[in-house]
Amino acid sequence: MKDDLRSLSLAILLSFIAIFTVNYFFGINKSSTVQKQVSEIEQVAKKLEQVNTENKVIKTTQEILAEDKRIDFKNDAVSGSIRLKGARFDDLYLTKYNVSLEDNNSKIELLKPANTDNQYFADLGWLSLDKSLKLPTADTIWNTNDSELTPGKTITLTWNNGNGLEFVRKISLDQNYLFTIDDTIFNNSDQEIDLFPYALISRNIKDFAQTRSVVHEGMNGVIDNTLQEFKYADLDANDSEKFETKGGWAGFSDRYWFSALILDDNDNVSVTFKNNGDYNYQVDYLGSRLIVPAHKSQSYSYRFFSGAKEVKLLDSYTKDNNIPKFDLAVDFGWYYFLTKPFFYILDFLYGFLGNMGWAILLFAALLRLCMFPIANKSYTSMAKMKALQPKINDIRAKYGDNQMLIQQATMELYKREKINPAAGCLPLFIQIPVFFSLYKVLNISIEIRHAPFIGWIKDLSAPDPLTLSQILHIYVPGFIDIGLWPIFMGFTMWMQQKLNPAPVNKDQARMFALMPVFFTFMLGHFASGLVIYWTLSNILSIIQQKVIMHKNGVD
Repeated sequence: MKDDLRSLSLAILLSFIAIFTVNYFFGINKSSTVQKQVSEIEQVAKKLEQVNTENKVIKTTQEILAEDKRIDFKNDAVSGSIRLKGARFDDLYLTKYNVSLEDNNSKIELLKPANTDNQYFADLGWLSLDKSLKLPTADTIWNTNDSELTPGKTITLTWNNGNGLEFVRKISLDQNYLFTIDDTIFNNSDQEIDLFPYALISRNIKDFAQTRSVVHEGMNGVIDNTLQEFKYADLDANDSEKFETKGGWAGFSDRYWFSALILDDNDNVSVTFKNNGDYNYQVDYLGSRLIVPAHKSQSYSYRFFSGAKEVKLLDSYTKDNNIPKFDLAVDFGWYYFLTKPFFYILDFLYGFLGNMGWAILLFAALLRLCMFPIANKSYTSMAKMKALQPKINDIRAKYGDNQMLIQQATMELYKREKINPAAGCLPLFIQIPVFFSLYKVLNISIEIRHAPFIGWIKDLSAPDPLTLSQILHIYVPGFIDIGLWPIFMGFTMWMQQKLNPAPVNKDQARMFALMPVFFTFMLGHFASGLVIYWTLSNILSIIQQKVIMHKNGVD
């Protein structure tokens, strides 16, 4: 009995510690081998590594945007511009999302031009083994008669190398975050040429601040139908990870936003995740050889996503745009089979109630309803154990400090009364994966970002802002400076614990008595939505347990 309770206590403690550390230490599935490339493609790949490595004076975004002619784009989700020099995607704002609750005018800036702080841009184009062949580069000025890119309107860019090659690039934008780029190469010369398509995303993370260790932030992608994830610290300077694949996607992932190159399902490509040094990281792919016969043309399509991790939208891209496992851009974690359904349930309840806080409370009630039969058995067992408390006290008085005899006599008593003392632990074990999954949902779902509840809760994804220091107007150390909801949660946990039979061992009794305090400060810095869920779950448990105790004649 003593060893079992110690093991249970340790399991509970480790489960919550794991919330902060499990994803940090989770092994990344890296490819240990990369298929040997043809020597010619290796040469092209080496050339690709030299693209966009210029070191220039850092300027403001406004200064950079004013230097070159641009094509503006806009829909209901994004706004920004494409630089005609290099046809580069380097200016993009997410117009549906504010930087903070206090400022409705400042929108999330996702892409930034090169030579600014935290540059973040995408290039795509062509490479060749023929060094004399003139191809469009990052410095090429594309020509166009169009002025703005909007959904339903395709813009056309052209460039002629002066030696018989004409490049025609058509760019379209859907209603959300997906750009489609269709390139056609017209070979008006008398010679056959061969080209290699490439695309890359370059990012500087010098001022990047990781928000939550439980959420993957770094480089990721689906390669050969398998999710690959690399934190920035995983790659040393000038280190890289390479893969050969057909189809999938690869890019950069933040807590709520990401950008990705969508790989061609019909093309064998080489994908590279690399650290270029000086805080600069790059994700790129190199396509297969494309032969353009003399006086003929060839086409190739690229797709580029840059936007928010909206789960239902990503699922629709997988279904309608054939982007495999695009929802895995959202870090659902180990409990994917619970986390994603939980999100959809919460989203449905939110659509029904119109408030995410009430949706979380209704979700807690539904979970308690689902676990009612199990909890009923558990609380019935605990009620019977509490009814035996006078007899257990008699056993303690009889054997004094002899814990071994106390435990043996107590177990014999339980056996005679046909009570399983471990039955009371079952609901807790069931709640651990549920708790962890909901914790993930509240940390990764952009739909919960800045979602308000009632009163002072303006963001359910953030900790309770009405803390002790604000209430008391005094300095309170950060770890114990918690809000009202965590305190209320701890109180309900203490009330629920009082309904349970006291542990036989005095040390265990002291430890269990401290658990409400421990969990109050532990959850005090978690998302307020999670604390609200746990509070209501405790209240419902108390009601259910009181009813069962009354039914069994225990008060």
